Amino acid sequence: MAEVSVDVKKAMPARTGVPDVWQPLRSEFDRMFDRLSGTFGLPSLRRMFDVEPAWLNFNAPAVDVSEDEKSYKITAELPGLDEKNIDVSVSGDTLVLKGEKREEKEEKEKNRYISERSYGAFQRAFSLPDGVDRDKITAGFAKGVLTVTLPKTTEAQKQQKKIEVKAA
Repeated sequence: MAEVSVDVKKAMPARTGVPDVWQPLRSEFDRMFDRLSGTFGLPSLRRMFDVEPAWLNFNAPAVDVSEDEKSYKITAELPGLDEKNIDVSVSGDTLVLKGEKREEKEEKEKNRYISERSYGAFQRAFSLPDGVDRDKITAGFAKGVLTVTLPKTTEAQKQQKKIEVKAA
């Protein structure tokens, strides 16, 4: 593997001002995955759905993307969040999931005072595949799991063809 050097000025994200020392390693992994996916003639899954990969935002939840004949489904585990703290939106060809969690805890006793605050926010963006009926996208939240259903248009459903696999 090639040696990776870090230029702190280039690795500095604009939003936080903190050097991102992991950026060169992530770029190397991206390059390797893109090269491997090209080897087998497959599109890069990272390019197919993610506009912003999860590893760019350590607070971002992992998601599962699945497809059946009628729709795509994106599920994300969001423990500790309520549906009122989650925002799902579509802008052009991009689906954006945002969330925020704030928690405050305060304990007062005779000779002790404890005050704790935590805050976390995330955002994930996905490029919508062709054939998604944008007007019928739905989102549901139950037991800490967000499920976004992206129904396919009738034209996209008709374009699918089952190919029989025969023994050679």
